[in-house]
Amino acid sequence: MSTSYGADQIQVLEGLEAVRKRPGMYIGSTGPRGLHHLVYEVVDNSIDEALAGHCSTILIDINADGSVSVTDNGRGIPTGIHSKTGKSALETVMTVLHAGGKFGGGGYKVSGGLHGVGVSVVNALSEWVEVTVWREGKTHVQRYERGKPQGDLQISTSEDPTQQGTRVCFLPDTDIFTTGIEFEYGILSGRLRELAYLNANIRITFRDLRLDLLKSDEPRVETYHYEGGIREYVEYMNRDKDALHEEIIYINAERNDVQVEAALQWSIDAFSDNILGFANNIRTIDGGTHLEGLKTVLTRTMNSVARKRNKLKDGTPNLGGENIREGLTAVISVKVPDPEFEGQTKTKLGNTEVRGIVDSLVGEVLTEYLEFHPQVADTILDKAIQAFNAAEAARRARELVRRKSVLESSTLPGKLADCSTKDPTESEIFLVEGDSAGGSAKQGRDRRFQAILPLRGKILNIEKTDDAKIYKNNEIQSLITALGLGIKGEEFDVEQLRYHRIVIMTDADVDGAHIRTLLLTFFYRYQRDLVDRGHIYIACPPLYKVERGRNHYYCYSDRELTSLVQNEFPENANYNIQRFKGLGEMMPQQLWDTTMNPETRMMKRVEIEDAVEADRIFTVLMGDKVAPRREFIETEGPKLNLVDLDI
Repeated sequence: MSTSYGADQIQVLEGLEAVRKRPGMYIGSTGPRGLHHLVYEVVDNSIDEALAGHCSTILIDINADGSVSVTDNGRGIPTGIHSKTGKSALETVMTVLHAGGKFGGGGYKVSGGLHGVGVSVVNALSEWVEVTVWREGKTHVQRYERGKPQGDLQISTSEDPTQQGTRVCFLPDTDIFTTGIEFEYGILSGRLRELAYLNANIRITFRDLRLDLLKSDEPRVETYHYEGGIREYVEYMNRDKDALHEEIIYINAERNDVQVEAALQWSIDAFSDNILGFANNIRTIDGGTHLEGLKTVLTRTMNSVARKRNKLKDGTPNLGGENIREGLTAVISVKVPDPEFEGQTKTKLGNTEVRGIVDSLVGEVLTEYLEFHPQVADTILDKAIQAFNAAEAARRARELVRRKSVLESSTLPGKLADCSTKDPTESEIFLVEGDSAGGSAKQGRDRRFQAILPLRGKILNIEKTDDAKIYKNNEIQSLITALGLGIKGEEFDVEQLRYHRIVIMTDADVDGAHIRTLLLTFFYRYQRDLVDRGHIYIACPPLYKVERGRNHYYCYSDRELTSLVQNEFPENANYNIQRFKGLGEMMPQQLWDTTMNPETRMMKRVEIEDAVEADRIFTVLMGDKVAPRREFIETEGPKLNLVDLDI
């Protein structure tokens, strides 16, 4: 092994080699999230054409061979020779990083793609890409394999001289996406539906042509076209809730070339808000100045109206922003000519001028609307005041939810068995049901970095509970205090979080699934940032232990058990199967080996692919209404892929 370090050790990656070397830098991961991101990058280019006023229809196909095609009727990628590269503009866009029409040359006024790496990254990370461009009565076709052009641009006369647009067809590279390249229809449809809501005049058609996978003779086809735009989006998000006011409050205005569109509606039966922010059609998961502006103007305007309508007396404090937003479903979408995002994944908008523009434009329209609709103003304010009163009752429990020295004393909340390290980034806590499982977990854990919190029974369902009741519940208090979560509605402070991995470890039965759902509901509604930032995990204990002679095997699913017995054991082999009904049945060493040991365990990190669908599912499954829950079970139940054990 050479230890020299000189000029020859400096590696220069040419063209798209850098993307293939470090794909995670460009698409976030090489797992399912990164795989689907490839489709979004191509679709976003078509959406940018729509924003520029040159595209009205987009067709997305998952083809029978697993590839994806994205076709639009935009202007078509330019195909002339580029003066700097000496190649066609199409080949330049496909093979050169940071090349595109979005850098101020007049190609696009507003776009989501800023760095010019979108389609070239897709090209680099695909086994093959074939691009077809229809322009000026000609059809231009070029094929690429792993980012490299396979011959020159092929040009022919189009059968339809009026046709224009671009089709990009690609097959992801299994050398990059080693966990698989099968696209999930549900994940893609959620994003495509979202784009159709955000762009009211566009028609998006999505087809799944994988007939073998569908087990059908007909492809699955959905078309998304919403003339009402984000107003229909809010209506869609609230379809399983009772609206506090029927009409959706809508704002659409522009100032200094920044377009602001917002839709607001409060619900009766919701105790948290659900606000989605978008900048140039990109979901800003980590917020940004547009969301800050919206929250600020909502708080100021509603307090001002409350004073005018004598809902708040002189000398009484203003309503807090979290009180006003309780039960609110909102979508805010801004279109910014020169957006400043944090990183290539663009999860937070940074333009400072947008905050003031949103504040001003939304404030003007909202104030006027509430003046002309006093009954709507009163119902919103009454709910906010009720939330304020509940929060005041909850605030009296503030000392119970702060990280205090009591956690390090003998009176630990909820029988918390803490870990010895005080570094939250190294620490993890297992939330287990009952003292029996808690006992096995405490004996089997690594005390240095693993804490155990046994929970007695099922925690409160906070989907249909106000804050005052939440803070009076002993198990909820234990959770909040042990984790260092603080008060609901306050800004999330990662410095207060005592463990950076929060692991839900419940039995593999109906009760365990219910407790897991209750805990997920708590984290999602109480402190959503915990989920968004990837702190919540679900442990995967084995369902079976199979003993054959002196050997033993752990199986984590019925399918895995069937495969083991049928494929690994000889016929007529003698073996014994033990079904673990609960974690308490497992010996501490077994629990450590299979579920808690970082070197051998399997854990699922809880991630949200579709925020709207996640919010709806929690409302349906955990809310007051029985009918939507019954409908969900009747619809989704038959889709479960149950395995018949024949062993």
